[in-house]
Amino acid sequence: MTGTEAVEKIVGALAAVDGLRLATPVSPGTTWLPVDWAGQAVDLSPEVVQVRLIATRLPIPPLLDRAAAAVRPVLVGTEWENARLRLVVTDLDGAAFARPTSQ
Repeated sequence: MTGTEAVEKIVGALAAVDGLRLATPVSPGTTWLPVDWAGQAVDLSPEVVQVRLIATRLPIPPLLDRAAAAVRPVLVGTEWENARLRLVVTDLDGAAFARPTSQ
């Protein structure tokens, strides 16, 4: 699997995790540039796979557990299988305060 394919699969896996979204430098809908904005939230190296996220609900620890459970299977059998997974919440969406907390 190439790095681009791995990033695409990670992005796809995280799309299914309610309460988190990828932290991108620009909203994909605000530009005409043909850039993989979602993929810019993911960094791959042999030592660390880092994903920058925005939380849209609370509490954060269970969200990160679900995100890790979604991403780890994507890495199995790849050169990043043994890399440390670092999930970084870069921002908290105001919507997180409007919703009741869930576990």
